[in-house]
Amino acid sequence: MQPSQELIDAIFRDKVLAARQMSLDQKFIAGPELFAMACRIMKDGIRYQHPDADEQRVHEIMLQRLALGRRLREPR
Repeated sequence: MQPSQELIDAIFRDKVLAARQMSLDQKFIAGPELFAMACRIMKDGIRYQHPDADEQRVHEIMLQRLALGRRLREPR
């Protein structure tokens, strides 16, 4: 079952409103927490794509993907 666009919009709106209420200190702390969460999600995807990879290989692939993302954002 797919969530409705109305539900997706409501969740997004709630997240935006919550972020607006955060102090600068909370926002500063949230950055690394969000990055750590994104890394966990990325590693889960890598494990799904490479079920035989050990943790070291999963970490290496994640680092490669992060490096690729940096290169893609660099101005040409």
